[in-house]
Amino acid sequence: MSNGFFIAIEGGEGAGKSTHSKRLAQYLESIGHEVVLTREPGGTPTAEKIRNILLDPEITDMPDHTEALLFAASRADHAANLIRPALERGATVICDRYFDSSVAYQGYSRGLGAQKIRDLSLWATGDLIPDFTIYLDVPAEAAQQRMDGTDRMEIQSRDFHEAVHQAFREIAAASKFPNVLIDATAPKDEVQAAVQAAVAGVLASR
Repeated sequence: MSNGFFIAIEGGEGAGKSTHSKRLAQYLESIGHEVVLTREPGGTPTAEKIRNILLDPEITDMPDHTEALLFAASRADHAANLIRPALERGATVICDRYFDSSVAYQGYSRGLGAQKIRDLSLWATGDLIPDFTIYLDVPAEAAQQRMDGTDRMEIQSRDFHEAVHQAFREIAAASKFPNVLIDATAPKDEVQAAVQAAVAGVLASR
């Protein structure tokens, strides 16, 4: 499809995705890559508006199916208007969350069905799959100590977040696509080194 490279960074709340997405972007830029750093939900004007709805802590009556469909709508716009164009011009795209988050949160934790949510995301994005996925692994108890509880997903129950944590481990283990699971309870510099080494290894094998 392109000469670009698509990296997704996944994990539960408080796993350090934003921090390590930014650090990875800085590293790749330093070795000559054009990097597009983005996030989900969000990344485009339309998707950011949907993000505001999805994460609004004052919304307490959103049905689970509505949540899943809003994430898919956001992702459809994001893939079409930002990710694909960047890949087509040869950029490296780093996305803070992608469709495995929907599989973990809505498929597993909300009980809507992992395969159903995966299929929804594949349909929404035209089967756009990351070239490499990094799963930052932090147990729910440790992750909750890092949260500030300001959005609708963070204020979910401990059981919900533990289900998300276990879901990501299962997704990583079952994935047929290139990925790495990294212990993100380690110091930030150690996690950063592990992320960079994993990405460098994959890029070297292209």
